[in-house]
Amino acid sequence: MCRSCNHCNSHCEDFIPRSYHCSLLDKAPFVCNGCSKKNPCRLDKAYYRSSTAHRQYKTILVESRAGINISPADLVALDELVTPLILQGQSPYMILRNHPEIALSEKTLYNYIESGALSVKNIDLPKKVKYKVRSCSSSEAADLTIYEGRTYKDYQAFLKEFPDTRVTEMDTVLGCEGSKKVLLTLHFDCCSLMMAYLLDSKEVCHVKAIFDSIERSLGTFSFSSVFSLVLTDRGGEFRNPAALECGQENLIRTSIYYCDPMYSWQKPHCEKNHEYIRKICPKGTSFDDYSQEDITLMMSHINSSPRQSLGGMSPLKLAKLMLPSEVIDYFGLTEIPDDEIVLTPALLQK
Repeated sequence: MCRSCNHCNSHCEDFIPRSYHCSLLDKAPFVCNGCSKKNPCRLDKAYYRSSTAHRQYKTILVESRAGINISPADLVALDELVTPLILQGQSPYMILRNHPEIALSEKTLYNYIESGALSVKNIDLPKKVKYKVRSCSSSEAADLTIYEGRTYKDYQAFLKEFPDTRVTEMDTVLGCEGSKKVLLTLHFDCCSLMMAYLLDSKEVCHVKAIFDSIERSLGTFSFSSVFSLVLTDRGGEFRNPAALECGQENLIRTSIYYCDPMYSWQKPHCEKNHEYIRKICPKGTSFDDYSQEDITLMMSHINSSPRQSLGGMSPLKLAKLMLPSEVIDYFGLTEIPDDEIVLTPALLQK
């Protein structure tokens, strides 16, 4: 297997490092990225990864600035001067304006109070407790390497080679501002069936938990046959394809592909079916008061509605013909009689 494996040093328990290394690593650029012999080479390799290097740089940058840059004696003297004035109702700006011997900025003084370095607290600053905490986006550079081989062009090329592959479109539906819970939707293109799961928050771990739960119930083989290929957008909750693609015992259970940025029309079936969810849960609705049973009831009504695109059949009836029965049973969907289908907010009114 050594001829087809270039990861001996990280996987093989019997691997013994060679006593010599490649002489090309002794001169610039000191890495194997551009070497034409790196694939058949059995020596230890050194690669430059921009995302890893940037992450390490940010870690060193943050750790070097952690803590308070002041001696204990100076901190005690600062506390004895600032604390009484704060309790008298003065602001940090007034204190620094009247005491130029304090060689600190206003922001630094606020940071000392925030971190608890001084005897006064945020509650002693009347204006600070009234201000709303500003929301700031992460400055961490996005790791674009996860999309290599998983772009929409790669998806189209795969379907051109394997046109009979089952495609599942995946997305999330958000509630109103301040609502923590979101809906994870899974749309099966072969039959237009859509299933939704209630997530506690919009995070990768909750999406992975749903995948793991389905795999445990159906088995890895059945999961792979039903979820052969998953197409989704580049939302933060889907940015760990390795966790979603690998299941029990690190077996590959599906393949994840991503739409291009701001091109939601590349997964049109999922976006179109969200209109049915918005009929029952209009924009501005909070999902925090709903349970998974409520969401399953909603999806039963949605999947029981006849569709003109399906020749008058409902997605649930067609799914029973095209998907394994254990999948329908696991989803817990029930067929609703035609005259009892409700597609208005009245369905989930408490």
